[in-house]
Amino acid sequence: MLSSHCQANLEADKRAFTALCRHLKAKDSTEQTVIGLTVQNESGIMGSDRDYGPAAQAAFDGSVPSQLVTAMKKNGKGPIYNQWQKTGGKESGNWTQLFGWEAGEFMTAWSIAKFIDNIAASGKAVYDIPMYVNVWLMEQNWWPIPGESYPSGAAVSKMMDLYKWFTPHVDMISPDAHIAEADRYEAVCASYARPDNPFFMPETGAEGDSHAWNMFRSIADYNSIGEFFFGAERVITEDGQVRPEAQMIVDSVRCTAAVIPLLLKYQGTGKIHAVIQEDLSWTQLLDLDGYSGLIEFGERTAQYPGKDWQHTSPGMHNRRKQTDTNRGRGLVIQAKPHEFYLVGANYRLLLRSEPSTAMMPARLAIADYLPKLPGSYIVRVDEGHFNKDSEFIVDKRRNGDEIDPAVWVEPDVGVVRLLTCD
Repeated sequence: MLSSHCQANLEADKRAFTALCRHLKAKDSTEQTVIGLTVQNESGIMGSDRDYGPAAQAAFDGSVPSQLVTAMKKNGKGPIYNQWQKTGGKESGNWTQLFGWEAGEFMTAWSIAKFIDNIAASGKAVYDIPMYVNVWLMEQNWWPIPGESYPSGAAVSKMMDLYKWFTPHVDMISPDAHIAEADRYEAVCASYARPDNPFFMPETGAEGDSHAWNMFRSIADYNSIGEFFFGAERVITEDGQVRPEAQMIVDSVRCTAAVIPLLLKYQGTGKIHAVIQEDLSWTQLLDLDGYSGLIEFGERTAQYPGKDWQHTSPGMHNRRKQTDTNRGRGLVIQAKPHEFYLVGANYRLLLRSEPSTAMMPARLAIADYLPKLPGSYIVRVDEGHFNKDSEFIVDKRRNGDEIDPAVWVEPDVGVVRLLTCD
């Protein structure tokens, strides 16, 4: 571990980083193949809560910087502020006096954040492109002990405030989210998707893991601006074929790429909805503008799947006995009140218009459930793609049985557009 308290280390890192930035500016400023740089990779200390060298010890025994105290007082909330208050809320003193037993991690985070920002500032002075820090998370370990299960001083969720205060030249603090469980994954998203921090995931799992569906959470619910899959080279075999265990993640990436024009236009507006088949679930409800949406996963719940011959499962009439391992997932984007775009896998959308006082008696008189009740008529369903000008191009128009029960989607049909009317 190279000490962040050593000036020689800082100067050496600055020389190397600015040399890289000069090279990129000279070779790539026109094409801009490289659109961003990570300043340090998963920075922090493993094996100790802090640096115990002479320079670090002097800093630890010295006064906590007044800028940190001022920032905590101004913020008035958050994990750092809470720990400060728990230890007494003193406005001056050394790190132990202000932060108690967590002082080693807090001091290390402050030191590394200042170190990184100094490097980023030097690089931006040469070539001003986005720069970020990627983080080894504390949430992916059951025993979150700094220096033991994650690097002490890293920009983990509880240190986000400190990093945002002391890294003004770093554009993004980005989590390396190798997490399967939905609740912990969403907790990470919530911690890093802040108004002052564009949400980017520079590392996630690649081989058919939970990120094949979790990525739709980050896109729809947390406005992720990018996802990068660690170990992506393991997706393809030597002869260029997709490995079976990676097919779900490949399909999810292709589906996401197909609607990038819509993501750029509608992210943050509430018009993008994640479709995710949770464990033991076969349905999902969507609250749409003017409609209630019912998502059905697989074919087990369908009265009649209504797919074309290429996508109808063998033994369709015995579908309730089938076990479907291709988890339903994707996005539903409501561009306008009567215009929807769907991408994803293994799900179908049924719509009912929001009830009104006049319609309720008629609705209650209907004995059997029908997907197309008054007010939610399907006008047209198209399979297509977006061209370079972000225009939707129709490749195939569905009709007949293919649109009668519901609107279904699979990765190989591209983007499905649904038009409805009152």
